[in-house]
Amino acid sequence: LDPDRGLSLTIARVVQRLQGSSLHSQLERQARVSLHKPEIKLESLKEDIKDFLKTSGWEKKLQNAVYSELNVFPSPCHPAAPPEHIKEPLAYMRKAQGSWEKRILKSLNSMCTELNIPLAQKRPVNEQKELLNKWNEMGTDEPDLSLFRPVYAPKDFLEVLMNLRNPNYENGEQPSFRNHLGLIQVPLKVKDIPELKEDFSELGLNIGQLGIDDSAQVPPEFFENEHVRVGQKVLAEQDSAAAQQYVRQGCPTALRADLWALILNISNQPEDILYYEQLKSNVIQHDLLVDSLIYKDVKLTASNDDYYFVFEDYLYQVLLCFSRDTSVLEHFTYSSATPPKSYIRGKLGMEEYAVFYPPNVKYNSFILSVAPLCFLYHEPSKLYQIFREMYVRFFFRLHSISSHPSGIVSLCLLFETLLQTHLPQLFYHLREIGAQPLRISFKWMVRAFSGYLATDQLLLLWDRILGYNSLEILAVLAAAVFAFRAVNLMEVTSLAAAEAVLADLSTLKVMPLLQIFLFATVT
Repeated sequence: LDPDRGLSLTIARVVQRLQGSSLHSQLERQARVSLHKPEIKLESLKEDIKDFLKTSGWEKKLQNAVYSELNVFPSPCHPAAPPEHIKEPLAYMRKAQGSWEKRILKSLNSMCTELNIPLAQKRPVNEQKELLNKWNEMGTDEPDLSLFRPVYAPKDFLEVLMNLRNPNYENGEQPSFRNHLGLIQVPLKVKDIPELKEDFSELGLNIGQLGIDDSAQVPPEFFENEHVRVGQKVLAEQDSAAAQQYVRQGCPTALRADLWALILNISNQPEDILYYEQLKSNVIQHDLLVDSLIYKDVKLTASNDDYYFVFEDYLYQVLLCFSRDTSVLEHFTYSSATPPKSYIRGKLGMEEYAVFYPPNVKYNSFILSVAPLCFLYHEPSKLYQIFREMYVRFFFRLHSISSHPSGIVSLCLLFETLLQTHLPQLFYHLREIGAQPLRISFKWMVRAFSGYLATDQLLLLWDRILGYNSLEILAVLAAAVFAFRAVNLMEVTSLAAAEAVLADLSTLKVMPLLQIFLFATVT
C-alpha cells in the first residue's frame, strides 16, 4: 500500500471502531451540553465546540482512544487481501495453528466423554446461591479435581513448534551455513543485536533506569526523584503516548498501577463495572467444563507459589469471568487463532445453533499472566479490565502459532539466533550434550517470566513490554540469563544438570542483565 492509501484506511478503521464506543456517545452528550454555554456562538459553532472539548479534557480522551486502537490493531492490508491474511499471512502457519486447535479440542472433548460432563450446563438454584455467597472466598473450596487433566503442557506446545516447516523452503539434512542449529526450523526474519540496540535505545548504559542500583552516570536516588516527578506530570497530563514512552525507563512503584492503566486506556467507568458484574452473573448461573480446569490450574500453580498464593480468590474471579467474556472474541480478527465452536445438544452442524465455546482454554501459564497484576490492582473490575487488555494486546501471542515478531515462534527463533550468534561455544556445547537451550527457556518466555523472577523484577520487565509494545524483550532476557550463567553451563554434561543451573531465577536483576547483554556484547 502507498502511504496515503494506508493512512486513509487506518483513519477509516479507527473512526468506524470509535463510532460504536461509549466514548463516542459521551462526546456527543458533552457537545450537546456545551450548546447551552454562553461562550458557544452560532456563527463559530464548530470551532467553539472543538475548543470546549479541548479545554474540558475530552480531546485528550479521544487522543488516548485513537492511540490505543493504533497500538492494538495491525496496519491495514491491501484491500484485496483476504481476511485470513490479516490473521496470519503465511499459509503453513495458519495450517499448523488449525491442527493445534483441533488437538486441543479433541483433548477437551475426550475429557467430556470420559468424565460424562457436558461442556456447559446451568447450575441448580441452590448451587448458584452457594457460589454467590462464597464469591470472595472461593479459595477455601477443595473440590475433587483428580480426574481432570490439563489440556496441554508447555512441552507439548514446544514439540509442535519444533515440527513447523515452510514447504517452500529447501532445508536439507546436510549441515550448511544456511542451517539453523536450534530447534526452530522456520525461516523468519528476526532482529540482530544492532537492530535490538536501536529499538531498545532507552535501555542504553548511559541512560538512567529504574532497576539499576549503581549507574555511573547519575546517582540512583537523584534519577529516581526526578523520574517520579516526571511520572506525576505524565499522569496529570493523562497522555497515553507520553506514559508509554515514560515507562521504557521503568515505573516508580507508587505510580505503576495508574501509568499502566493510562497506557492501556482503562478508566474503570460505571459501565465497565456493570459489565464485570454481568460476567460475574454468567459465572453464577452457568457451570462450564473450563471452570474445573481453571480451579485445578490455580491450585497447582498460584496456590503453591510463595508470591501469589494470597491472591487465589482474585484469580478465580478474574479467570472465571474471562472465560465468559465475548468481547475477547474481537482479538481473533488479528490473531492466527480461531475461536472453537460448539453446538446446542441435538443440533450438531446447524450453524444457527452454533455458539463460541470459551476461547480461552489455556494451561497454567495463563493463570500466571493474571497473578502479578494482583499486586497493583485490588478492585476486581479494574484488575479484570487490565488483564483482559494485556491479554488481547500481548499474552495471546504466547499461545498461538504465527509469524508475528512478538509471536512465540519468532521469540523462540530470536532467542536461539542470539545465543547461536553471540555465545556459539555455549550453544554448541549444550546442543552436543542434548540440552538444547530452548528446552529450558521456552517455559520462561511462554509465561512472560511470571513465576520465575522476583515480583519487583517481573514488573520492571513488564514495564518495558508495555513501553515498547513488544514481547521481543522476553527473548533478549532469556538469552541474557544464559550469558550470565555461561561459565557454569559450560561445565554441565546433561540436560538435568543444565536445568539445575538455571532452576532459580528469583535472585536475578533484570535491567543489568539486559543492559550488559545488549550494550556490552561485541557485535
